[in-house]
Amino acid sequence: MSVLVARTTVSLSDPEACMAALLEHFAEHDAEVVRSESRGEAVFEGRKAAFEAQAGALGMRAEAEDETALAFLKTFLAAHLLEAAVGETPEIVWTGDGAGAGRLPNFRELTVLGIRDVTPRMRRITFAGADLKSYAAGGLHIKILIPPPGIGTPEWPTVAASGLPVWPEEGRRPAVRTYTVRRVDPRAGEMDIDFVIHGDGGPGTAFALRAAPGDRLGIIGPGGGEVPEADWYLLAGDETALPAIARILETLPREARGIALIEVADAGEEQALAHPPGMAVRWLRRDGAPAGTTDLVVEAVRQVAWPEDGARVFAWAGAEYEAFRALRRHWREEVGLDRAQHLAVGYWRRGTPQGDGKGARG
Repeated sequence: MSVLVARTTVSLSDPEACMAALLEHFAEHDAEVVRSESRGEAVFEGRKAAFEAQAGALGMRAEAEDETALAFLKTFLAAHLLEAAVGETPEIVWTGDGAGAGRLPNFRELTVLGIRDVTPRMRRITFAGADLKSYAAGGLHIKILIPPPGIGTPEWPTVAASGLPVWPEEGRRPAVRTYTVRRVDPRAGEMDIDFVIHGDGGPGTAFALRAAPGDRLGIIGPGGGEVPEADWYLLAGDETALPAIARILETLPREARGIALIEVADAGEEQALAHPPGMAVRWLRRDGAPAGTTDLVVEAVRQVAWPEDGARVFAWAGAEYEAFRALRRHWREEVGLDRAQHLAVGYWRRGTPQGDGKGARG
């Protein structure tokens, strides 16, 4: 398979410090990081970033298998470099594949086709869109771009030579939230996204409540959340992760074994989920406790009996930030899983304005 490559050299007063900061960001995202004197390298999700600290400049090389992944990596590098270069405004211009300004290569516009409530607090919206094949083959997650209500024709971001998005002016700029693709049918040109309807009235919830056929939003992606082949699986999360858990369960091989632990508000939020016969589904009900205030998921995961028959195992979780940290620590330090055997994601953080995470909050 051919690899797409982009390069840039950025003038900086302390290139080694900036390189160290970038490598630290990659390590926080569970990338494989290697550093040797003035060079560094990070590999994650099929992408590779290489760095070389020079006299007064930092060379960066981005490699990926497709234009969407390359665009994501260039954006990631540019955004975190600007954060690391405190007090400076370095000029970043990429050359090579995907160079130049224009429309985001991984952007699609969707139009609302239909709306139905799966449960009292989960609304499924079916969208129509063109060229959705990559969303069926890629990761679980997408960024959704929600236009401000009442503006008429939406305005979408473009991409600068730096790889960073250029957004419409304030008042016309879409809100950005991360969601899960619940279902995608490229042949029919359809995509389902599930929205949790919750009380804080974020942009995702507001859109889902007012949505009508013909309304439009944008998406960027897909990315993240891939589940590798294993014999036994542990899936865990709250309702924000429910769309992802449901989609994972549907795609597991029929012979898969394991358990899915799903926290919801109450019995009314439980759904009938398709899953292999060897996968058990257990619902954890808060029954009046606010989301993010219980240890239901963490305690349930701690009580899981892991297979002792030599089965290949994989654990996946999407939850509130504190639960995510506890689960990741438990799997690494107490269970002894290596990085290839688990993936835990902080979908949202209690008390923050965004509070929508990568699942269905918004």
